[in-house]
Amino acid sequence: MLPCYRNTSRIATVLSTQVKLHARSQLSRASFSTSITARRPKMSDTKDENKQQENGGAGEEAHQYQAGTSTDREVDQWKFRAPYKVHENSGDFDVKWTGKCHCGKIEYQLSRDKPLASKYCHCTTCQRMHGAPFQWAAIFHKEDINFTKGHHDLGWYDSQSKSTTHHLPCKVQCAYCRTPVMDEGRNMILLFPTLIDGINTKEGREAFKAQSHMFYPQRVVDIKDGLPKFSGLSDESDLVDEETGETIPDSAPDKKRKREE
Repeated sequence: MLPCYRNTSRIATVLSTQVKLHARSQLSRASFSTSITARRPKMSDTKDENKQQENGGAGEEAHQYQAGTSTDREVDQWKFRAPYKVHENSGDFDVKWTGKCHCGKIEYQLSRDKPLASKYCHCTTCQRMHGAPFQWAAIFHKEDINFTKGHHDLGWYDSQSKSTTHHLPCKVQCAYCRTPVMDEGRNMILLFPTLIDGINTKEGREAFKAQSHMFYPQRVVDIKDGLPKFSGLSDESDLVDEETGETIPDSAPDKKRKREE
């Protein structure tokens, strides 16, 4: 019987050792899990931080990549300059046309009867950004526009650096419905006539009638409307033959004028 007692004692010792090892393992896992949880940021904190970064510090009130309502920061100084400066006394602004984005959060007025120029742009950037065969753009001075609603709801996109910073030139859209509102250059703005109230009237079509096509070799549709078609910027680049689609060498109007002078 003694051998049997010895075996039983050994088994009890082994079992006791295994229980202690298992307890230590469980305690170690619990401590590790607590440590990881303590170091892991709260989901709400992470969301708040991301929201602040995405909105440029504007907070929850702003949609992603939009201007926000703050006015005290150095980066907010654009809000006091044309084309975004609000004319508080509407009587000082001679309204000729009004326009708005799709959702209506952005509304503006124009003080000029017709644009300085109106053009169709066929460049691939405009095609992709507008999801259309070409862009219809009307050129205005920055002082010609007055945002009456929603200039805090604007967002930007710099197509050259592919960033959402307000760096000129840049594309401006409603940060809510994403309607393209205008292209802002260093000196001028390019508005999109389809946002103008009454553009489908005879008066509207006549006022914003395009005078030329730009970057026509990049076109995805042929348009035979008799308007001048340029290989690049209007007046600065060679013309494109409407029938053959071939570029006409040394036909740029600006170059021809300089040669004649």
